[in-house]
Amino acid sequence: MKTLKAIYGRYSGAIFKALAPLGLFGVFALAFVDSAALGMPLDAVVGAYVYSARGQLFRAAGYILLAAAGSAIGSSVMYFIGKKGGEALLQQHMAPARIERMRRRFEKREFITLLVASVLPPPAPFKLFLISAAAFQMAYSRYLLAILLGRIGRFTILAVLVIRYGPQVASAMGSLLRNHLGLAIGVFIAGGAGVTAWMLTRRSAQPASS
Repeated sequence: MKTLKAIYGRYSGAIFKALAPLGLFGVFALAFVDSAALGMPLDAVVGAYVYSARGQLFRAAGYILLAAAGSAIGSSVMYFIGKKGGEALLQQHMAPARIERMRRRFEKREFITLLVASVLPPPAPFKLFLISAAAFQMAYSRYLLAILLGRIGRFTILAVLVIRYGPQVASAMGSLLRNHLGLAIGVFIAGGAGVTAWMLTRRSAQPASS
């Protein structure tokens, strides 16, 4: 464990130094690049940002939202690649049977399929899901919203674990989500439903109080 912490400290320190000139938006930039092109150590960096703001709830939440937004907007690159390449592009990377399975998923529940893919950690083929969504004609607005919500859920789970157990837990995020994906998604959905109910309650209470 001490070795893991030492490696993590050197690793995250180098990334922080590189992102320092971007300030608060460093995590946005990294998430954008991760989704748009190069695979980056996203969980480790988001976890380190959140851990640095563990005593500041709004700042930590800001990092989560910026990372989720960067990932969603960066995914636009894959969307337009998928739109242009269509199913011919999928055939270069996937077997026909797998393409059919992917098509059925998107035909039945495109939003949930992409949302869940956005929560899954590596080595899940996230970019293949992005290209598939575009190739199967998912609306761009729904595409962005599914990724945004999925990434918020993923980074919120990561934040809770990092604040509770320390930033080195980010390296175990993949196995945690793979082994407890149903529970993680259930917690996310329950939390989202709670927030939605709270917002609706506030909105309905405003006319009565005015």
